[in-house]
Amino acid sequence: MAAKRRQMQSSDASNGKSSANKGNSRPKFIPKNKSKDDEYSKKNANTVLYKIFLVAMAILIGFTHRNHIANMFERDRHFSHLSTLERELAFRTEMGLYYSYYKTMIESPTFIDGLYQIMNDNITEYPLTINTLKRFNLYPEVALAIGYRAYEGINAALKRPTKMCWRVNRGEGLSPVQSCEGLGEPSYFYVEHVFILNGIMMSMFFLFGTYLSGSMFGGILTVASFFFNHGEATRVQWTPPLRESFAYPFIVGQMFLVTHLLRTPIPTFRHSLPIAIATILFMLPWQFAQFALLTEMIAVFATYVLGYIGSRKMKVFLLGIGGGFVISYILLFGNKMLLTSFFFSGLLTITGIVLIEPVLETLRIRPLIWISQGAMLGVGTVGFKFVIAKLFNIEDDAHIGDIFRSKFSDFKNFHTMLYTCAAEFDFMEAETPGRILKTMLAPAVLVVLVTVTYFLLKSEYTSWLNTSDEPEQILNTDIPNRSKPNAEIVYHLFQLIAFTLMAVIIMRLKLFWTPHLCLMTSLLASRQIFGWLGNREKHYAILTVLLACMSYQGIANLQHQWSILGEFSNMPLEELVEWTKANTPKNAVFAGPMPTMATVKLCTGRPIVNHPHYEDAGLRERTKKVYTMYSRKPLSEIKKNLQALQADYAILEDSWCVRRSRQGCSMAEIWDIEDEENRGETTPACTKLKESPGPYFKTVFKNNVYQVLKVLK
Repeated sequence: MAAKRRQMQSSDASNGKSSANKGNSRPKFIPKNKSKDDEYSKKNANTVLYKIFLVAMAILIGFTHRNHIANMFERDRHFSHLSTLERELAFRTEMGLYYSYYKTMIESPTFIDGLYQIMNDNITEYPLTINTLKRFNLYPEVALAIGYRAYEGINAALKRPTKMCWRVNRGEGLSPVQSCEGLGEPSYFYVEHVFILNGIMMSMFFLFGTYLSGSMFGGILTVASFFFNHGEATRVQWTPPLRESFAYPFIVGQMFLVTHLLRTPIPTFRHSLPIAIATILFMLPWQFAQFALLTEMIAVFATYVLGYIGSRKMKVFLLGIGGGFVISYILLFGNKMLLTSFFFSGLLTITGIVLIEPVLETLRIRPLIWISQGAMLGVGTVGFKFVIAKLFNIEDDAHIGDIFRSKFSDFKNFHTMLYTCAAEFDFMEAETPGRILKTMLAPAVLVVLVTVTYFLLKSEYTSWLNTSDEPEQILNTDIPNRSKPNAEIVYHLFQLIAFTLMAVIIMRLKLFWTPHLCLMTSLLASRQIFGWLGNREKHYAILTVLLACMSYQGIANLQHQWSILGEFSNMPLEELVEWTKANTPKNAVFAGPMPTMATVKLCTGRPIVNHPHYEDAGLRERTKKVYTMYSRKPLSEIKKNLQALQADYAILEDSWCVRRSRQGCSMAEIWDIEDEENRGETTPACTKLKESPGPYFKTVFKNNVYQVLKVLK
């Protein structure tokens, strides 16, 4: 005991204390504790300040992107100086169709009246009455109509003007027009909110890149890459009303939430709620959302199969997207395309595989489990889709399978050729890889992929070495809650592979691929993965050099976009619209090329029999009948088809008769695939109609582009 006391005394002495001073030791510890508290408070304060700084940066970046796309849109069309009619004419094809429903809701006596009109519409596919909110994913227009009516109502009550108007002289013998600017102008209110939403999207990309890499530099790389490759990443600046403009920002937020879920050690089912909300917001505006969600689900499932996440985390994810699907299905009034989608079939299949995990784990041999899970996924997804489609006799999405079939075989029909002859539905153009190569995006992502793959394989090998001598440790692992580091990175690798395949097959879908490439560049700033480059200062110096190299071509790309100057004018179409409003009854029914039909509906309110939204089996057949005008069939048969659709007038567009994007893609050649009976006829029907439409039709209007034919009874 004495020795122990001597040892304690010696220990106290070595710390500058003596047993005699023991009574005074208490006050001396107070400053030390206070110092620790101060240090902790300072650390928390720094964390809070850092987060505030990140949010401020995100807001600034979002505001910059909003201005960027809004200014490009203005320079391309000189939108601020167009009349109301010209602005509507500028929304061609599907854009005009979607905008027409927004116009209906804001011009109706009450919002409820407008909502009823679009839910009981007999103008779009005359004489049928359809629920366009169900068919065309019009929730963005509903939300904007509510916002516009509220904005106008509040400002009217406050007696504040919401727009400023002036007279614009167009010159060249054209009549002057009134042009209005401000949020009180319906088209301004519409496009402005599209640009704001896509500004918020860029803010999310900055935060996403920062979160994924663990460094603000990662967010900067993501945003810089997006701006430098802007023409390959989005087309919102040219086509604001398209569904992707409303939907894509929400899939960015949804993937952000999924990344957070995969990084969370032990998530609860409360994590499912925000994923469900983001899924709903993504699905409601866009009928093609199901394909992106399918790839995401498969990517997360692959992460689960490889053991990076357990069944509990997988169930939280499935509950989120499954709940989002169910609510979207209800809000879209039981949209048939959702029910027969591969996404729904895959959701059912993967849920079943996860639920029978204990049975599969009895196989014990991991490759055998993988083979079983893969086989079940393929067979189950295709099987469920086939059964559901046959059970409910749904063929609305049959053309999607035909399109993919035509991509990899010599199969083709009228409908697949209409798609594949359009550049946006063709394979990725050869110039795209070269463009992202020049901005250093492709090399940067290649470095990321190689390094991340090596990093993950090394981690797996190290883990295998640590457990190879103790196999029983693996068997005793808590399988439902199993977790490996970097699960979110594995998910993004699979997601990138899926988006790459989508972009290669259908060029339009590079809007998913290029932004994800930009996001992957953020991993270059990850100290965990690229710490081997040296200390933090050296690492970030290398990234600064990379950013400078990217900016060489990137700034040139931006300058090219900024140099685009134009002024919208389409006098032939304006003449057609003005003639239609002045010379035809309000109940006159029109048929013609899909893009023009959208304009006729939007600008004149006349009933139409076909339109650009091609995702319905019945509509595809109606359009096929209308397009006999561009076949080699006899004029008597064309008249018979138009009368069957109850069309009073047919619009013949000269470009559809003569254009040919490539060999085999003129309208007459497309018809030759199926119309064997008339294949030998040398003169297409449209040429005959232009020269001598009688006795079945009568020309009632004609300019250098359009010809209106009255169907003689």
